[in-house]
Amino acid sequence: MTRLSVNINKIATVRNARGGNVPNLLEAADIILDSLADGITVHPRPDGRHITYKDVEELSEKIKRSQMPYDDGYCKEFNIEGNPTAEFLDLVRSVQPDQVTLVPDAPDALTSNAGWDTVKYADFLRDVVASLQLCDIRVSIFVDPVVAMVEGAKEVGADRIELYTEAYAAGYTEDAERAIRPYIFAAERARELGLEINAGHDLNLENLEYFLRRLPYVSEVSIGQALISDAMLRWGLKETIWRYKGKVCADRKGVTIG
Repeated sequence: MTRLSVNINKIATVRNARGGNVPNLLEAADIILDSLADGITVHPRPDGRHITYKDVEELSEKIKRSQMPYDDGYCKEFNIEGNPTAEFLDLVRSVQPDQVTLVPDAPDALTSNAGWDTVKYADFLRDVVASLQLCDIRVSIFVDPVVAMVEGAKEVGADRIELYTEAYAAGYTEDAERAIRPYIFAAERARELGLEINAGHDLNLENLEYFLRRLPYVSEVSIGQALISDAMLRWGLKETIWRYKGKVCADRKGVTIG
């Protein structure tokens, strides 16, 4: 069963454009947690241009208070993405989210634009992964759909990988089968190695269902830009989440999206 985590960075971006607290990030979190979403993702960056470290702390408390298990035993989860600088690692150890996704962002990056070279940075990643797992935090490593990078993630002890799906999204309209092929190879190798698989970046209502039909064993997708844009321009936050959840759980018994 694939789970849907909603990335709320863009809500914080709108808030920060004017200062103050409109839109209220915690109110948005309440809507998400009361919806069919399975969790919330944030990606704080050093310049605080959207999610701030204070936001992370406040969201962590809210999510922990809402963690009533589903019938299948799962709870709403908190996923924090970011480059594992000393300051970032101090933050995640203090709030102890359910999952940390390690992303090799430069401080001035507009958005994530590449996965880790898990071979070149193996020693560094191995130490980071071990330190987070000692805090009982699940660790996912953001990688391109390259088998060697998947194997490297296993070598450094990661629990999961997150497949960087920008290339899939860019190629989907022209040739979906060609666009998905490297993701299938990478995901199959991850499964052989015992790694769980997440995915994220540029997934939307047009390309999400096909991706998950070809990779039905993906544990989680985290979606922000497209979902928040659809919420702003079309259906509002709660109904938009219903629509995305319908793509994620198209064959899930008992889930009706209308």
